[in-house]
Amino acid sequence: INKVLAVVQDLGYASSLAARGMRSHRTNVIGLIVPDVASYYCQEIMRGVNRAIAKLDKDLIVYTSGVMDKENIAQHERSYVALLNGSISDGVIVVTPTATQFTTHAPLVIIDPNNETPDCPSLIATNQEGALAAMNYLTDLGHRRIGYITGRMELASSNQRLQGYKDGLAAAGIPLNEDLIEISDYTPEMAVICAHKLLSLPDRPTAIFAANDMSAMGIYQAAREFGLKIPGDLSVVGFDNLREAAGFNPPLTTVDQFIEKTGTMATEMLVKLVKGESL
Repeated sequence: INKVLAVVQDLGYASSLAARGMRSHRTNVIGLIVPDVASYYCQEIMRGVNRAIAKLDKDLIVYTSGVMDKENIAQHERSYVALLNGSISDGVIVVTPTATQFTTHAPLVIIDPNNETPDCPSLIATNQEGALAAMNYLTDLGHRRIGYITGRMELASSNQRLQGYKDGLAAAGIPLNEDLIEISDYTPEMAVICAHKLLSLPDRPTAIFAANDMSAMGIYQAAREFGLKIPGDLSVVGFDNLREAAGFNPPLTTVDQFIEKTGTMATEMLVKLVKGESL
């Protein structure tokens, strides 16, 4: 299921940076802050960033917060931005931030912004439209009882995908049933738990839409544990189109949000800001 990217940007950002005064010394280094370098999503982002810096003749430094509690992740994100944009890099890209405030005097671009992240250039997929396309696919197959497993609800993407799920129900004339929605965090581990709850309902869903492909992986595991066959007993749709999704058995039907391209576009945006150009 194809979809396109939407660029969200603060048009006054470049001028505000200029007003604060850009550093004359350039390091030729781009900083990238990701929540987990082991995640397939972050690896796709890094591929895109790497593709861009190779063309732009830049160097890359990657920081990760790793696996820790939410408050520590936010603290580490803020400290990494302050460190990298203080002297090490010319600008920083932050992926799916937990922090809601950053202190920086150099350009900052965010991929998949937090609902409360301050105004700065950011890239986000057309999540609502993509989720609606996934729902249309399922309802066209005749499904009327469709479960949904969300992502991290502090991220704009997760809220938009949830709205797309609801829009899809409304478009098909299907009443919203909150019992069919499970709040998750984009991880397969949590998705297994959520899928167990959905599949344990007296009238279980005939299809489950996952907010991302890694959550779909958790649904596949839960379906096996319940002895259900995909797609014969349960239809599953994901969101991301990760390379790994093609290796699912059976292959996963998923929404393509062009993650690698997002990394490339974010890097190109950041380099423009470093040069003082408008986006």
